[in-house]
Amino acid sequence: MKKINILFAVIVLVMASLACQTVMGGGDEDGGNNSFEIPDLPEITEVPQSNGNDAEVPPTLPPDLGGDGFTLGGETDFPLPDDASNLINMGNDIVNFQTNLSLDDAMNFYRDEFGKLGYTERDGLTVTSDTTFSMVYDGHESGMAVTVQGVDLGDGTVNISITLVDL
Repeated sequence: MKKINILFAVIVLVMASLACQTVMGGGDEDGGNNSFEIPDLPEITEVPQSNGNDAEVPPTLPPDLGGDGFTLGGETDFPLPDDASNLINMGNDIVNFQTNLSLDDAMNFYRDEFGKLGYTERDGLTVTSDTTFSMVYDGHESGMAVTVQGVDLGDGTVNISITLVDL
């Protein structure tokens, strides 16, 4: 059981590292060191926008960030808690976000929501610890398994990653 927890922790760390690398723009392609000089950038001024009712609307980031299906915010077919924040949708197969739910509450949320959708939890693949959990569900229309992984970030939030995988 301890080996499974260690393996799970390593998998979660690798996925988090890859997600951070993706969000931050990837690694160094020429294999050199990562030192560089930041050029002087011109000052960017905000241009107020209007919604047609003479009320200013704050500028927003474009939801599509690069043609790979990677978006900040947006929609997902997976159920999300009401307080889900920092949603990152990486194509149709991976969703990542944070919530203020505890690990146990997040697990119960997905047991309830996926149960309503007719999904079946693979109990033998459910792994929990004090700071992480991983659950696998069958029943998605694609025929693929749905994994839900949570990591306690230590600041009162839990990072949740939902992935479609071919197991």
